[in-house]
Amino acid sequence: QVRLVESGGGLVQAGGSLRLSCAASGRLFTISAMGWYRQAPGNQRELVAAITSDGSTNYADSVKGRFTISRDNGKNTVYLQMSGLKPEDTAVYFCNLHRNADTWWGQGTQVTVSS
Repeated sequence: QVRLVESGGGLVQAGGSLRLSCAASGRLFTISAMGWYRQAPGNQRELVAAITSDGSTNYADSVKGRFTISRDNGKNTVYLQMSGLKPEDTAVYFCNLHRNADTWWGQGTQVTVSS
């Protein structure tokens, strides 16, 4: 079983920064792809950034150059460093672990960016 716990969300002014963390339990973390998704009210959940087990990354166009995803396999944790935040980044951010045909989600953490 996998349990994902996100932290680090909060309220920040436009232009500010936040770092989200997602701690994973279980043995699958080091061999799994990890992702950060977000969902704003009335919108579908969308991929923000992802990182493979060997460290390859990809980003949504809307966050390229502003957000950085990273992972620490020794701590079973994935991070999302967010800089240059904009009001349109306001959403609940979810951590995701993907391994073969299985996917697990965290409970989400709210990020609110004020203008």
